[in-house]
Amino acid sequence: MSGHSKWSTIKHKKGAADAKRGKIFTRLIKEITVAARMGGGDLEANPRLRTAVAGAKSENMPKDNIERAIKKGTGELEGVNYEESTYEGYGPGGAAVLIESLTDNKNRAVADIRHILNKCGGNLGENGCVGWMFDKKGYINIEKSTVDEDTLMEVALDAGAEDVREDEDNFEVITAPDDFEAVKEAIDAASIACADAEVTMLPQSTASLKGKEAEQMIRLMETLEDCDDVQKVYTNADIPDEMVG
Repeated sequence: MSGHSKWSTIKHKKGAADAKRGKIFTRLIKEITVAARMGGGDLEANPRLRTAVAGAKSENMPKDNIERAIKKGTGELEGVNYEESTYEGYGPGGAAVLIESLTDNKNRAVADIRHILNKCGGNLGENGCVGWMFDKKGYINIEKSTVDEDTLMEVALDAGAEDVREDEDNFEVITAPDDFEAVKEAIDAASIACADAEVTMLPQSTASLKGKEAEQMIRLMETLEDCDDVQKVYTNADIPDEMVG
């Protein structure tokens, strides 16, 4: 099971940062604003913005909030100028940690991220130290109880998916980033419910953590996701299921 899906499962079961709707909206608004600033406010011509708006709608963000965020990005409304940065480091047990930041103060962001890593048994590394361990992919998670495997395989692969994996409870549909939208639309059109769908960074291999190291890793990920300057966090840590419940 991939590190990404394991961490998603932990978040759902623990009701961690995802339960804080205000924080989710803040992250989505930042992403919409930056996407609109970089690629314009036209959804048809801006794939990143299209994905960001789809994510906002899936979280039931009001239409006015979405439109306001786009206008702040295009300059029609005054807004904060967010800068994108990626930080790389190690967690407990040497597990890789990749952190995407959108911030209006890079000095504050890197100081906070370094402090969190150090406090939770990790450390900030040089650029490039772990990034090579991850591949950018479209990722769609579907609970096994909601779909027949053959049906999902046919729909996903016909739409251009690279792979359909499975673990005990879920199917994972993996796509190239450029094919994510088409595959997601095909799955939606087949009335197959997705538990999770995003363009993400998937680890090529995982680092198995147990006991205290696994507990520290869960705390590290939760603390990073609670940081206002952190947009997304990825890890290759593989944590035992019994640590999750």
